Amino acid sequence: MRLYGVVGWKNAGKTGLMERLVSEITGRGITVSTIKHAHHSFDVDHPGKDSHRHRVAGATEVLLASRNRFALMHELRDEDEPTLEMLLSKLNPVDLILIEGYKRDTHPKVEAHRAETGNPLIAPGDQTIRAVASDTPLDLDRPVFDLNDTVAIADFILAEVGL
Repeated sequence: MRLYGVVGWKNAGKTGLMERLVSEITGRGITVSTIKHAHHSFDVDHPGKDSHRHRVAGATEVLLASRNRFALMHELRDEDEPTLEMLLSKLNPVDLILIEGYKRDTHPKVEAHRAETGNPLIAPGDQTIRAVASDTPLDLDRPVFDLNDTVAIADFILAEVGL
């Protein structure tokens, strides 16, 4: 599978960039799936709903299905957080998987950066970051794109993965 990541500190523009990249790349006829890492507890289920009741009752997995979509929820309980590799094995084949987060993993990445956050760049200490998408000009040893130039960033990623 072809993988490419988007990383950056909080409020750097990762999710907006991911959204624009998915739209741009799928608009070119390329199939895309995404994985997003959350550093906090999250829930796609709501108290009172049947699936939530199943989970709270102790089910390890709850698969919620309709004619439009399905969602598989897996309670980790006392299990370790799954690795990116394990999560990737759960996805159906597509042309490209875009990954938001997982900055410590070894897949190639573009770093989203906004100067106003005051956070340092991750790229100088991480060679898996192949380019930076920033709202300010930067002098780096790798390509720097305007954070809003989705077409150029998509072109770069697709060239990197051979699509």
